[in-house]
Amino acid sequence: MSTAGPIVHLVDDEDAIRDSLAWLLKSRGIASVGYASGEAFLEAWRQEMRGIVILDIRMQGLSGLEVLDRLVARGAQQPIVILSGHGDVPAAVSALKNGAVDFLEKPFNDNQMVDRVIELLALEATRHAARISLGAVQDRLASLSEREREVMELMIKGRLNKQIAGDLGIAMRTVEVHRARVLDKMGVRNGIELTALLVRSGK
Repeated sequence: MSTAGPIVHLVDDEDAIRDSLAWLLKSRGIASVGYASGEAFLEAWRQEMRGIVILDIRMQGLSGLEVLDRLVARGAQQPIVILSGHGDVPAAVSALKNGAVDFLEKPFNDNQMVDRVIELLALEATRHAARISLGAVQDRLASLSEREREVMELMIKGRLNKQIAGDLGIAMRTVEVHRARVLDKMGVRNGIELTALLVRSGK
C-alpha cells in the first residue's frame, strides 16, 4: 500500500493487534499500513509521509518510546499516538511530554479509538495545509529582488512612498513600481494584507 496519502501507520509486533486495528479502521473507511517492528517503520519512514502513527509501547527490539524519540529527533511531523497496557500508563504519560499527542490504553473502546483517529487525521491535515501555505509564502519571498525586499520592509513599517523614496534615495516613481511588484509577487492587494500574510507565516 502506498504511504503517500493521509493514512494510519500501525507499528506493533503482534500480528493479531495490527490485523484487528487495520480491520477496525477499514470498517470506518480509514486506510492503514502495518509494520511488524519499530525498526521496520523507521526504515520505511520518510519526512513527507502523511497521516498519523500508532506505536505500541512494548515491542521486541526498539520499544515504542525509543521509536518516538527517534522520530522526534528526525523532526517527524505526523501526530504520534502511543498504544499502552494498563501497567504502561506512567510511561505513556511521559511520552506525551516527549512529543506524542495522545495515548490509548488497551483494551480500548473501538468507537472511541476510531473517533480519536479521525480527529488526529483532521489535525494532521490542518498542519499539512499550514506547512504548504508557509512554503508558498517562502517561495514568494524568495522571488523578490533585493530592492523589492527593502521596499517591502519599509512598507510593513507603515512608511509612505515619499518616505521610502527618501530612505532609499530613489525616485518616488521607482518606489511605486517596486511596491506594485511586491504586492503582485506576494499575492496581496495592499500593505495591510501584506503585513497580515507575513504575521500569519511568522515572518
